[in-house]
Amino acid sequence: MGMVRRAIVLTGLMAVTAVGGIAARPSSKSGPGQPRYVLENVVPRQFGDWKELPAETAQVVNPQTKELLDKLYSQILSRTYVNSQGYRIMLSIAYGDDQRGDLQAHKPEVCYPAQGFTLNSKVDTLLSTPFGPIDARRLDTNMGRRREPVTYWFTMGDQAVKSTWQRRLVEVRLGLTGQVPDGLLFRVSSIDPEVPRAFTQHDAFVADLLKALPPVDRKRLSGLESPA
Repeated sequence: MGMVRRAIVLTGLMAVTAVGGIAARPSSKSGPGQPRYVLENVVPRQFGDWKELPAETAQVVNPQTKELLDKLYSQILSRTYVNSQGYRIMLSIAYGDDQRGDLQAHKPEVCYPAQGFTLNSKVDTLLSTPFGPIDARRLDTNMGRRREPVTYWFTMGDQAVKSTWQRRLVEVRLGLTGQVPDGLLFRVSSIDPEVPRAFTQHDAFVADLLKALPPVDRKRLSGLESPA
């Protein structure tokens, strides 16, 4: 019954958007007055106990072809970081300034198998941070002897979204104000045969990164506000 009710509400909202589209057709990418979003400038190369390894580029998995990446995303940031214990985290952030319809970011549980990985498990989680929890997803993947646990989430507009239902609501809300929904896929992974350890390191990396960001950038990457 809940799903039926949600479908009715969503259908009604989309109808309102369609009727109002003539007067307020989405044309503005990102919110009014917001600066150009440049991932290279937003994400620090060193923070907390982590620093970038400039020479490490081959390990980050980007399963799509360049043509598809160019279609889906307007910016892609791929870096590898290492902490003082030598643990390495691969960071990939794909930002798209138009996340409507078929341009919505592809899920890693689809992209990794397309690259030849085996998907061993997929679990939704609330990733705990100093600024609140993030609706995230954990994957356990491997390609042969390479075990690569993955943690990721999506943001759309200025909030984290997990389901198609949530994405559609954000798209409708922004569409009613004449805005095109932007969004990003935030993904961290590591090559580690001990999956629980990997996820613990992912959480530490995310927490340190969010603490190093100013509030506006923290909200863009995670949908989280500063604590009251």
